Amino acid sequence: MYHRMGERKLGRTTAHRRALLRNQATSLLRHGGIVTTVAKCKELRRFVEKLITLAKRDELSRRRLANRHLNDWGMVGYLFEEIGPRYVTRPGGYTRIVRLPERTRDAAAIARIELVED
Repeated sequence: MYHRMGERKLGRTTAHRRALLRNQATSLLRHGGIVTTVAKCKELRRFVEKLITLAKRDELSRRRLANRHLNDWGMVGYLFEEIGPRYVTRPGGYTRIVRLPERTRDAAAIARIELVED
């Protein structure tokens, strides 16, 4: 069984992986969708859905927890004022992963991760 297997390492050190997820989460929330590899999409989905769940109730402690993961107060404000209220009645599944054709130069599996519209 695959209990407690943790997260995908993505071929990076812990600090590099955290920075990657923070930057991709900021871009996803700002633009509504990004294109990246499938493995990064799957890991980013776990990261972003927890942030959106935090943003469903606007409290100072939740804003501070979100800032711990985003490091951008402007994006935290946008998350809590625009994105969080959009998904208040939705119990989960805030993102969608759409697979795209392989990248031509290295045949990497590519996908688009986007926020689901209500």
